Amino acid sequence: MNIFNYIIQMGASVMMPILFTIIGLCIGMKFGKALKSGLYVGVGFVGLGIVTALLTNNFKDPLQTVEDIFNLNLSVFDMGWPAAAAVAYNTAVGALIIPVCLGVNFLMVITKTTRTVNIDLWNYWHFAFIGAVVYFVCGESLVWGYFAAIVCYIITLVMADLTAERFQEYYNLPGISVPQPFCQSFTPFAIAIGWLLDKIPGFSKLNIDAEGLKSKFGVIGEPLVLGVVVGALIATVAHWGDITQFDQYMATMPAGSTATDGVMRIVKHILFLGVTMGAVMELIPRITKLFIDGLMPISEKTKEVVNKKMKGKTIHIGMSPALVIGHPTALVGTLFLIPTYIVIAVILPGNQFLPLASLAGLFYIFPMMLPYTKGNVVKSFIIGLIALLIGLWFITDMAPDFTKAAASVYAQTQDNAAHVPEGFLAGSMDFVSALFSYVIYALVKYFKYIGAAVLVVITLAMMLINRKRIIADEKKKVNN
Repeated sequence: MNIFNYIIQMGASVMMPILFTIIGLCIGMKFGKALKSGLYVGVGFVGLGIVTALLTNNFKDPLQTVEDIFNLNLSVFDMGWPAAAAVAYNTAVGALIIPVCLGVNFLMVITKTTRTVNIDLWNYWHFAFIGAVVYFVCGESLVWGYFAAIVCYIITLVMADLTAERFQEYYNLPGISVPQPFCQSFTPFAIAIGWLLDKIPGFSKLNIDAEGLKSKFGVIGEPLVLGVVVGALIATVAHWGDITQFDQYMATMPAGSTATDGVMRIVKHILFLGVTMGAVMELIPRITKLFIDGLMPISEKTKEVVNKKMKGKTIHIGMSPALVIGHPTALVGTLFLIPTYIVIAVILPGNQFLPLASLAGLFYIFPMMLPYTKGNVVKSFIIGLIALLIGLWFITDMAPDFTKAAASVYAQTQDNAAHVPEGFLAGSMDFVSALFSYVIYALVKYFKYIGAAVLVVITLAMMLINRKRIIADEKKKVNN
């Protein structure tokens, strides 16, 4: 534990460059290239801390005001995935999650329980996150933390195999699968709810021209502009009392101030929060690109090694869903979901989470959904909305333990990405609202050993079913 604590105290911005440099060297990369890859990842974590601080420092008070005005109970602050990633990689579980999971992946390939080799190294933070939360839930137990992370990893690899054929056919990406647990968590919803919707007479004929709408949205469809609108609306609502009771507001202004000064001050704050929210929406994807730029050389080298060692075998290369988030249906569906998601979050009984930073990640609910909805915008929107609605309860329930994990990380590393504003709990849509994440968390927290036994049974059953499929497919190819 002393070794782990020392590693954690360095923070992800220092720890990750060291780890990825070592991984790069182990797979045959030159030192300079491996070091550069690692440093890009470290710089990315620094950027995440800055963006998260920008969000929390500027929106804490306005959100508190909005909550007070409408007597809302939205005490879970949307930290976005940067906070979840910071918690994931700044804990004892996250310190070794990549080599541990790569080892599990290797064992599954040679035992024919998966065909996917997951080289989407950046998104390993999802597995580290659920492991980190369970680690704190179970009294800082590494055994429980790695148990949760490995279970999530195995389930995701099997799901990547089961969905690979549809994914490859729909997007025309042969040999690729998506072992990203957030995206894969929407697959059961797509299958189950899609089946129910198809039972409604005439529903299959309902659709929207996604390509046409995409071109019509123009600049309004840009995350930057959407962020500015959302930020300005929150600021306007927060200042509503000042606007309707302007005389009282003027009493707080410096002596000699005119009504024009008061109006200009309110307008200035509204515009500032609008641009700030737009900056968050725009900067998060740009910072994500730093991680991708850092990890892509390592992923490509890993792919080269895998293809060389597994020559003659059918292997799916597990890649990031970022490959396909530009699909027209994903864009149009996201633009419809953003306002609906915010309204539902405000009125949904039992929910305490108001989405802000997470809005930038709504595109990622669609990659594994579209192959099952065949790109139908209406069906995809309904399925996504239902899944997100249920996810709001997941976020609210997990918030106290997410906050505990974030507070511990911030105390040890001073990483701003993990700093929760005073008076709030920590929340995020990605990966907290995901089905896989919550089921693993809930079974361990509320049922401990019985829950663990259920997870083992589910995991083993999925591995055996997948192994049976793989062996049958190999025999079929031999016979042909």
